[in-house]
Amino acid sequence: MLHCTQIHKSFNGREVLNGLSLEIKPGTISCVIGPSGTGKTTLLRALALLDFPDTGTIHIDGQEFQFGPDLPPPAPERTIWPNVTAVFQSLFLWPHLTLRENILLPARARNAAAEKDIEGLINFFEMGHFISNYPNQASIGQRQRVALARALILNPRYILLDEITSALDIEQTAKILTKLAQLKERGIGIFLITHHIGFAAKAADQIIFMSDGIIAEHGPPTILCNPKSERLKKFLSMIEIAS
Repeated sequence: MLHCTQIHKSFNGREVLNGLSLEIKPGTISCVIGPSGTGKTTLLRALALLDFPDTGTIHIDGQEFQFGPDLPPPAPERTIWPNVTAVFQSLFLWPHLTLRENILLPARARNAAAEKDIEGLINFFEMGHFISNYPNQASIGQRQRVALARALILNPRYILLDEITSALDIEQTAKILTKLAQLKERGIGIFLITHHIGFAAKAADQIIFMSDGIIAEHGPPTILCNPKSERLKKFLSMIEIAS
């Protein structure tokens, strides 16, 4: 299991994560929703140990990482990659490599079947007609598919996704939903930040609503139809107005 306890994180004196605790179970999908600037991506980066929390504890399948002002940072050899893999909106593709090589480069040392597995991913995400291009020759939606394939080919135990459907059309978003369901069946724990409430309702086992650096409400997808907190009610009503 991947879980964190009492995570705090501040930037320039502003507390972005305020005593936040949650758990991501294997074989489940947790969708995180909430207003912009409320700490969702900061939480994802903390769970991936890319930005260490100021204080708190993160547990990943028996490994414990404690953080505090008097504690040393985790030793570099205590890496959690690729068991925990993240995909960000920025994508971070290497511009001098083809899209195929972007997928294969990190996988060759971690997945002996990478050369075979990539063909299945290319077919699933319908990337055959552009997979030999370079990132600057691909659309944002195509690059998003490549970034997701690059994470999946590593066979992670947990995958953390930041708005990975933001530039995809309805058909490709449906394919992502299908792929996430397949990953869930394989026992992979999925943490997904999204602004698509309908996508979250269909995909999630657990909805996590963040506001002002805390989890204001969480529960099954039914909370989107019957929110308990006034903050979530207001957030959902604003989405209805905007749509």
